[in-house]
Amino acid sequence: MSASILIVDDSLTVRMDLGEAFDAAGFSHVLCADLASARDAMKAQTFALIVLDVNLPDGDGIDFLKEIRGNPATAQTPVMLLSTAAEVQDRIRGLKIGADDYIGKPYESSYVISRARELVRSHTPPSAETRSARTTILVIDDSKTYREELKAMLADAGYDVAAAETGEEGLRLAVDLRPGAIIVDNMMPGIDGPTVIRRLKLDEALRRTPCILLTAVEDRNSELQAYDAGADAYVRKESDPTIILARLSAALRSAGTQTAQANVSAHLGPKRILAVDDSMTYLHQLADELRSEGYEPILAHSGEESLQLLAAQPVDCILMDLIMPGLSGEETCRRIKGEKSLRDIPLVMLTSMDESQAMIAGINAGADDYITKSGDFEVLKARLRAQLRRKQFEDENRRIREQLLSKEVEAAEARAAHELAETRAVLLADLERKNKELEAFSYSVSHDLRAPLRAIDGFTQALREDFAHLLPDEGKQYLERVCTAAQRMGELIDDLLELSRVTRHELRFDKVNLGALAKTVSEELQRSDSTRNVTFVIAPNLSAEADAPLMRIVLENLLGNAWKYTSKQPKARIEFGAEERNGARTFFVRDDGVGFDMAYVNKLFGAFQRLHKASEFPGSGIGLATVHRIIDRHEGRIWAEAAAGKGASFYFTLPEFISEVRSGLWSVGSRAGMKAVSSKHKA
Repeated sequence: MSASILIVDDSLTVRMDLGEAFDAAGFSHVLCADLASARDAMKAQTFALIVLDVNLPDGDGIDFLKEIRGNPATAQTPVMLLSTAAEVQDRIRGLKIGADDYIGKPYESSYVISRARELVRSHTPPSAETRSARTTILVIDDSKTYREELKAMLADAGYDVAAAETGEEGLRLAVDLRPGAIIVDNMMPGIDGPTVIRRLKLDEALRRTPCILLTAVEDRNSELQAYDAGADAYVRKESDPTIILARLSAALRSAGTQTAQANVSAHLGPKRILAVDDSMTYLHQLADELRSEGYEPILAHSGEESLQLLAAQPVDCILMDLIMPGLSGEETCRRIKGEKSLRDIPLVMLTSMDESQAMIAGINAGADDYITKSGDFEVLKARLRAQLRRKQFEDENRRIREQLLSKEVEAAEARAAHELAETRAVLLADLERKNKELEAFSYSVSHDLRAPLRAIDGFTQALREDFAHLLPDEGKQYLERVCTAAQRMGELIDDLLELSRVTRHELRFDKVNLGALAKTVSEELQRSDSTRNVTFVIAPNLSAEADAPLMRIVLENLLGNAWKYTSKQPKARIEFGAEERNGARTFFVRDDGVGFDMAYVNKLFGAFQRLHKASEFPGSGIGLATVHRIIDRHEGRIWAEAAAGKGASFYFTLPEFISEVRSGLWSVGSRAGMKAVSSKHKA
């Protein structure tokens, strides 16, 4: 289905002219003479583009534009304003409110269609139908008979075909349609085939389009000329049609992906030229000449107006009179070239003064070229084309440099990331090795400490049993302190050994009922001191994929801490359960005991770190470090929340694992192994 265009203009001539132009370009359209009928049309259907006159019998077109932009259903619809080119303030007001383009009357239909195609293309995402559309071939030939024969042959071969009878028309269609390939006749009135190809190959958006040159004569010089111009193939018209099709297929294959250039602005496409001159006669003569070349002239009568226009609408080139009242051309040029967003726009200075001093003044102000005014506009148009080509080449080179720089940055980032990964891997391996060594400095030392500790404990007990009656009271107190210290030393060694064991323990995952484990631990705690009034709230059937022995150690430590830090209360409540946090199931142990200050939470899981005095709440300071190590080996997280005097909550997560792990078939003995299993599950 073709895109539908809404055309709103009170001039019957304009409506009919634009209607015919859009018909010929393959668009459907709705014509409206006033705003009331335009509103009715917009209620009835959606439009791909609105062409809107500014001065209408029942209202102002720019006010209607504001209405369009304020309606969510039409806010993104591209709008092209169409009005008198001399009305500078209307142009500025319309563009600031949100017009996508402003075209002055009188207009060139081909320019309006070209801009319309660009606006529709830029606002329409490619549909499945568009992506799978057939390749379009553009045929340029002044012979109607041969052109129609070629169109029919290509259509039978499965191509969509567009045709032009002159080189100039062919270039415009190439910009509008972005065809997959172009077949162009060698000899034509106006610009010939090689010239068409040469211009196409100079355009960044079209240069990769395959071009096949046709000729009616067998002339080696013509063939050399064709390839010199940039043709991808050269075929005689008298050749078998299958040869033309074969050449076309080969050219399309070698061209690769042309769609990558679909959004690149074409140098041959419609260009806006800002013409600034205080002479109305010369300004309108210049505008007529620019329209005849397919440009869209934007007219300003002073330097001040030109600066206002440039703030509202981008242009491709500026033609500026040197001598003007108010802000002179020289000062206006200096301001334009001093603005970062405008300085790259080519600016050509115009003057009737044939003096070198005037030329030097213009060039020193920053002008890119200097032309003496005359009734012959051919030189001006040629210099204008040269400036547009230069700007196109500069933009293309800048894009290429930016792309190369971007690739260099990407490559540098990739190298840095690779080096960082290698360095990290080396450091992690070294850290893992040192940890293992340390865990082994820990196991051996703990073992070696047991022998002298047993001797100290044994002799102390013997001394207390056999000779306590001979010691004074102060000596007996010293002896009790030695016994207590030996006992605490033994507990510390046991905790260090447990920390070492949980680190070296080979993990075996199975479905573990954490609720049942917590219930068992709570019953053991209650048996250890039946005089305490503690209420345990244990959620049943809390299953997780984990190593059962290690999870028992986790619950013994967390529930044991809750038991310990509620010991000063006449009544206590300890809870074990699970809840959803950030989309993940999170287990918790919660108590209403002494709690702690969150300012010290970072110390909580470190070895030998204590937030309470040992004399008040005895312990080795190893338990939470052991819990953290176990949860970490399970690739989970553990954290705590508390307030002093208001209890504490400890939270931990355990990731879900795959069924092979669930059945206990996988045995993972390191953190790296855990990551591998977890990654497999996520994939």
